[in-house]
Amino acid sequence: MSQTATNRGMARNVALYPWFKFFQNLIFWQSVWFLFFQQELSASEALLLYVVYDVATTALEVPSGYMSDRLGRKRTLVAAMVAGLIGLVLLATADSFAIFALGQICIGAGAAFASGTDTAFLYESLVADGRGGEMEAQTTRAWQFTLTGLALSAVTGGVMAGVAYELAFAAAAAALGCAGVMALRFTEPPHADGDKVGLGAQWGLLRTALRQPVLLWLFVLSVVMYGFSHVPFVFGQPFIAQAMQAGGWQGDAPIVSGAVSAVMMVVSVLASLVALRLRRRIGLPAILLLAFGMQIGLIGVLALTDSAIAIAVLLLRMVPDSWTYPFIEARVQPLLSDAGRATFLSLQSFAGRLLFAGSIFAASLIAPTTGTMAYADIRATLAWYAVAGLVVFGGLFLASRRVEIEKP
Repeated sequence: MSQTATNRGMARNVALYPWFKFFQNLIFWQSVWFLFFQQELSASEALLLYVVYDVATTALEVPSGYMSDRLGRKRTLVAAMVAGLIGLVLLATADSFAIFALGQICIGAGAAFASGTDTAFLYESLVADGRGGEMEAQTTRAWQFTLTGLALSAVTGGVMAGVAYELAFAAAAAALGCAGVMALRFTEPPHADGDKVGLGAQWGLLRTALRQPVLLWLFVLSVVMYGFSHVPFVFGQPFIAQAMQAGGWQGDAPIVSGAVSAVMMVVSVLASLVALRLRRRIGLPAILLLAFGMQIGLIGVLALTDSAIAIAVLLLRMVPDSWTYPFIEARVQPLLSDAGRATFLSLQSFAGRLLFAGSIFAASLIAPTTGTMAYADIRATLAWYAVAGLVVFGGLFLASRRVEIEKP
């Protein structure tokens, strides 16, 4: 392929990428999945289904990263969309725990294939087009498209669930089909490292990367922030259901949950608009630790009260992601080699998912095996998360004073 054709392909990649993220994140089931599983099964089985998803994603994280580095970004992204689509069809038609679990496994596989590969694809496309310095701005733009997709699908998914929960899963499958078509139009970016390296060399690249103090610090932060971002995602829906029940409006829980998720994403889009200015004003370490502190504070508030007013706190759930995700990606990507980039990012996701899945499994052991999850159960679990978060925050704060987090 000529240099001119390569540049055209890379420019098209960068232009299409935000729209690919938009359709990928039309997750119409996001605000009703727990309510759906709990209706069909039980609270304990609903939590176990999340564990099934996380275990499947965790088991495939590192292999999928290696697959991406060996077989290419485009093929891996197409495989991600196909796996996710199959999983959503299974969930929309499931009539037993086994089929629900199989659907969760397929969705987990799709998440694993996309994890790390998407941002590696964007960075390598920018570098090949001579625009590597735009990573923060382009990642922020793609994040805004992601949040817009999540916002639109949250509220419409809640309305769909008011008719039938299965509609939300079917609509999400159609959206993934559109994302898959876009992935087929991508051009594989060139790899600066030439020939792909073998498994042994990949392990060597990972060890070399983790010897860099800044990468190790960001690795730990990303791992714990993944879990603390998803705690409200898992427990927010039963929390809303309990709050609505107290007001006698439990039947409206799907629509309210969807509306809360939609406003949550709008708030996060607004937060992303000031993210670059805030990052320049207070510095990279400060904005990252501020975001992690917000996650811990949100969980703490939900643990302290079951008032419907506390639902408003959930609107801030994605703000920490808006203030960390683009900047972590832009700081990490240049420090990694093309031959091991996706593998490192997948290992990072692997560690985050493994840690969170373990904590959710522990929570499922104390959840009721019949009926819905009461606030007393939710509060006990969230309190432990808040305490653990404060301990980790203290360690990261002390370490940040000795590590060069900001670019020199």
